[in-house]
Amino acid sequence: MTTKNDTHSLAGHPWLVLATVMLGTLLIGLDRTVVNLAVPKVINDFGIDVTTAAWIATAYIISNAVFVPVFGKLGDLFGNRVIYLWSFVGFIVVSVLTGLAWDFPSLIFFRTLQGLVGAAIYPTAMSLIAKSFVEPRARAQALGIWSSSFAVSAVIGPLLGGYLIDSFSWRMIFYINLPIGIAGLLMTLLFLPHDRPTDRGAFDWFGSVLLAGAITPMVMVLDQGQTWGWTSAASIASYAATIVFGYLTYWWETRHEHPVIDFRLFQNPTIVSVLAVSFISFGGMMGAMFLLPVFTQTFLGYDAVQTGLIFVPMGLALPIFAPLGARLAHTFHPRYTVSAGMAIAALSFYMLRTLDPTMTYASFIVPLALFGAGLGLGMAPLTTAATTAVPVNEVGMSSGLLNLTRNIGGAFGIALFGTVLTNATNANVLSVAQHSVIRSTVPQVIAQGTQLIILKADLLAYGEVFVFAAGAMFIGGVLGLVLLRRSGSGAELSAEARAEAMAG
Repeated sequence: MTTKNDTHSLAGHPWLVLATVMLGTLLIGLDRTVVNLAVPKVINDFGIDVTTAAWIATAYIISNAVFVPVFGKLGDLFGNRVIYLWSFVGFIVVSVLTGLAWDFPSLIFFRTLQGLVGAAIYPTAMSLIAKSFVEPRARAQALGIWSSSFAVSAVIGPLLGGYLIDSFSWRMIFYINLPIGIAGLLMTLLFLPHDRPTDRGAFDWFGSVLLAGAITPMVMVLDQGQTWGWTSAASIASYAATIVFGYLTYWWETRHEHPVIDFRLFQNPTIVSVLAVSFISFGGMMGAMFLLPVFTQTFLGYDAVQTGLIFVPMGLALPIFAPLGARLAHTFHPRYTVSAGMAIAALSFYMLRTLDPTMTYASFIVPLALFGAGLGLGMAPLTTAATTAVPVNEVGMSSGLLNLTRNIGGAFGIALFGTVLTNATNANVLSVAQHSVIRSTVPQVIAQGTQLIILKADLLAYGEVFVFAAGAMFIGGVLGLVLLRRSGSGAELSAEARAEAMAG
């Protein structure tokens, strides 16, 4: 029998804190990976077109990107536990409301709220882990294990979501968050310690509005620019708004006593290096990973569940190599681990440059297992560096800035590689046609020949995208090798600092 004192003693136990925030991270990751599978059913139910349906993802991405740094700062000001707790409650409630959406505008409204409340999970989770694990080696290992939650959600999401959508309804992918969320909420109440905020002060609401004004048009044009046209009036207006609000944000934040983003962080060489490597590598990763399911479903005829299965090797490799990467980064200089991981990920993408319709499930095992290994080795040290390169009262802000950079880098990669795919396909059609001869005048044969030319052009374009992705990962590794430096000892969380930050 567990007594009250026994339960109380469990609060703040480092590994229980880690398990709790991993469940929250997994829940948010699942939500992001399964929604795209539901789009065809939503289109049929609400009678909308594909372009309109894209706002299901866009609304979430924009609100999430805007509020990640905001919640990182709020965690520093008011305590990470209270922000994490109420965001979890909010996510459960909003998920149920999203499943109950009665029309498309209500669905978009609730998806926007989902992105808002879900934005608190990542930065507060990283901050709670950093405060719970005092010893640097253990903290690095914990952050490495936490990083594997992303891969697990990428594997489980399509498998679980595909089954729920096919067997029941698209609404079930939101309702499933209720039982998982309740379990996570109970763990939060039992295991997360009552941390005392270490950065007292008034929250910078006006700075948050200016930051939203800079991020929203930037993410929107990255997401919608290919549809609008990169030189259209809407895109140009978005560029201008991003620049104007970006300058106003910088002007205001450098004069505020408690800024949402402290631009003095950019004077920290470790933080700058981490952000640069994360932006480039996440751009390459998200751009390529976004297109791979499109390839398997378009050219191999896979359904959502079968597509999810090809990511299993990645999902198995990442939880093994993420803690290993964190340990190696503590033993050796982190830049060596980061550059090695990025090089392995680059190799995995380069192996996928020869995509063709004859590929089987076995064809993806080695490349995606290598990608999971490289991602684990490279990303875990970056995550650790973001929390150990700053004082305890800036961990939330640093974590929020890292996740914002990853979000923007991912959006940039998807936009860039989507454009590269389209342009490469158009160029390849002309090139393949010039070197092809159809020796027949029969209309059916000519039509089949034309389809084969387009197919070949598409396949070559996908290969070019993965070469670009390999290049991005390789550049990220080089930047990590050249720029990344081990954070100073003064950034480590001492036992005294932790005792000051945690109560109970």
